[in-house]
Amino acid sequence: MIELSALQHALAVISGMGVGFTLGLIGGGGSILAVPLLLYLVGYPDPHVVIGTTALAVSANAYLNLIPHARAGNVRWREAVSFAIPGALAALFGSVLGKAVNGHKLLFLFAVLMLVVAWLMVRPRAEGSAVRAERPLAAQTVWLIGVGAGAGMLSGFFGIGGGFLIVPGLMLATGMPILAAIGTSLFSVGTFGLTTALSYAWSGLLDWRVAAMFIVGGIVGGWLGARLATRLGKRKKALNLIFSVIVAVTAVYMLWKNLAAFGW
Repeated sequence: MIELSALQHALAVISGMGVGFTLGLIGGGGSILAVPLLLYLVGYPDPHVVIGTTALAVSANAYLNLIPHARAGNVRWREAVSFAIPGALAALFGSVLGKAVNGHKLLFLFAVLMLVVAWLMVRPRAEGSAVRAERPLAAQTVWLIGVGAGAGMLSGFFGIGGGFLIVPGLMLATGMPILAAIGTSLFSVGTFGLTTALSYAWSGLLDWRVAAMFIVGGIVGGWLGARLATRLGKRKKALNLIFSVIVAVTAVYMLWKNLAAFGW
């Protein structure tokens, strides 16, 4: 792996803190910034190693956040496993495709995805109190397999947790309320990220030291963000808007930086 300076190591921890802080503060979306932070702030030069490394960090973050949700009864384990198994297989296939794509082309497509995430973060969505009719068990299983595979494919291809896809996917497949979908989604986010990370590690495209720094920073940042979230409460919509603007601006910068990969 590439040797980083002491400053870059410190920036890796700070980047992890920023991702964890955002996740703790607004409850999602922060991991989409993990790749550009490691690329452009830390200065890691290999896009594929960046994607593999951040996939592991996102996986660890998701599994850690799964614990309090499980204790609170927000995780529906049957649905979580039914969604995660086909999704993990698809994530493995998606990661193989992602490794085969030119790194800068992959980053360009990743930036397009970031714009979609920025839009989804400010788009109104149903609250947990909304009444939804749950699908019959057989229909749920079919939907869980299909939607899980689609979310896993995208997660593996881009090296992301994919929570912004998994939460509405679980709601669509089962009719579960949003709070249960958020808690249940973390199992799939962690599983998809781990599958992708192991695939990249198998190809030598994962920097374990940088991943560890990102994870440690994410734990500290997540704790700080969660504490601040309780104080800011009603300002969450404003925070989502600010963060979505940051994601969109970062995406535009990435699009510009990687245009040359398509000969433009």
